[in-house]
Amino acid sequence: MNAAGRPLIGISGYCERARWGSWDMTATLVPQRYVDQVAAAGGAPVVLPPVPGALAPAGRLDGLIISGGPDVDPARYGQEPGPHTVTRPDRDAAEIALLRAALDGGIPVLGICRGMQVMNVALGGTLIQHLPDVVGHDGHSPVPGAMGEHKVTVDPASRLAGLLGARGRAGDPGAAVAVPTHHHQAVDRLAPGLVATAWAEDGIVEAVELADPSAHPFAYGVQWHPEAGDDPGLFRALVAAARARAR
Repeated sequence: MNAAGRPLIGISGYCERARWGSWDMTATLVPQRYVDQVAAAGGAPVVLPPVPGALAPAGRLDGLIISGGPDVDPARYGQEPGPHTVTRPDRDAAEIALLRAALDGGIPVLGICRGMQVMNVALGGTLIQHLPDVVGHDGHSPVPGAMGEHKVTVDPASRLAGLLGARGRAGDPGAAVAVPTHHHQAVDRLAPGLVATAWAEDGIVEAVELADPSAHPFAYGVQWHPEAGDDPGLFRALVAAARARAR
């Protein structure tokens, strides 16, 4: 918790080539929407670089977001990379270490897009490397460099349904809600200890949570991008869980 009484929420960062002003170099960054959503929910956002030393502050965090981004190295789930797979092995190592430290320490965790895939792989699951090859369409990532939209159905009995600001719709059996989307990979074999709690219309898993809620106070993954949507429920829930832990 910082001096202003806001829980510290770590956001795993990208290491990418970036340009600003007259500069063009490698930088650690995250899309601003993550930062804005955490701040609006009452948290203090902290960007965590994808380097081994990023593990050091994990114990000081009150909450953790594993953000979106490139693909998890398929070697981590026993496969060779396909032609559409783009990896960042250094980021995999840093984020998996952060995730394990958070789960071991009872730190609330929210995995977003790639972050949900990291959760599944770290706990023993596998991924579909290129969704169009399986589902036959580009609906999960319809616009290069921009968010698309598709519908997901949330299990009304799941804990996730109770966290979403749209739970009046998501909590109705069979009801579907529109979410921002941009991903070409997804869960294939679900990791032991996780349960699926939301699905796209084509059957692709769109959310996971721990099967045993007593094992951890707050650990959820969503395949969509709530930071790009108009429902702040997940960020508010994460910050609330982080505040409760800090106290």
